[in-house]
Amino acid sequence: MNAAATVLRSSRPNFLILTPVCIFPGLAAAHSDGYALDAVTVFLIVLAGLLAHAAVNLLNEWDDYRSGLDLATQRTPFSGGSGALPAAPGASQAVLVAGLTALAISAIIGVYLMSVVGPGLLLPGLLGVFLVVAYTAWITRRPLLCLIAPGLGFGPIMVAGSYYAVAGEYSLGVLWASLTPFFLVSGLLLVNQFPDLEPDRDHGRLHIPILLGRQSAARLFALALAFAYLVPATGVLADVLPPAALMVLLPAPAAILVARKALAHADEPGPLTPWLGLNVATLMFTIVLLGSGLLF
Repeated sequence: MNAAATVLRSSRPNFLILTPVCIFPGLAAAHSDGYALDAVTVFLIVLAGLLAHAAVNLLNEWDDYRSGLDLATQRTPFSGGSGALPAAPGASQAVLVAGLTALAISAIIGVYLMSVVGPGLLLPGLLGVFLVVAYTAWITRRPLLCLIAPGLGFGPIMVAGSYYAVAGEYSLGVLWASLTPFFLVSGLLLVNQFPDLEPDRDHGRLHIPILLGRQSAARLFALALAFAYLVPATGVLADVLPPAALMVLLPAPAAILVARKALAHADEPGPLTPWLGLNVATLMFTIVLLGSGLLF
């Protein structure tokens, strides 16, 4: 592969769809609250999010190749990296530069949006940059932070930050709604760590499955899924979210099935892998339904 193809593959483009999916509830809520969705602003919000997501993927791929972790994992569709750099080691520097460039452009867009709508984007922006830069080398060695960091990035930062970039203020309803993607995405990254537990541990990582074991981590994953669906239900009961937000409960049976399979196959990465795909689909469908409920 040439350098450009390696960079593209290292960005994990098939996973980048998570970014516009998580931005959708924030924009939907802003529109429902009467704020105009300017096409340029929406484009910049989505572009900044995509670049930040690509940056963390690229830096993760570069660091995992540099540390040798990429050479020790058995790749699945949901774990073990893309395998791009082991196949094209000469593109390592290009992947690093691409990751830093994507992060820089994302930050520049954030500064521009902040200059337009106000300083409320500063804290989530700085926190987002920190998560991108520190995730692989530092956060993955701190179990609690490693658990919450993905959900924080794709939940409150992305959902509520998108709302603020349009409205110039935060909404209690959107902050509450952002907890659903928080729990779903943190759960996604948690269960996706199961197949790589041993090589991760051998290369200095310390996340929840390493600390507590796969069975305890599977119970925590099931709890995260439960909270993801309790959030909109309690939000509607508290009159923080509109009744239409209850649409997110439609995929709950699939989430229950995924949780049961994670508990049953926590120590069997092979049989668990197909259910990781259902987990991704359930997550996406739930967040789209959340945005649809906020839109109405």
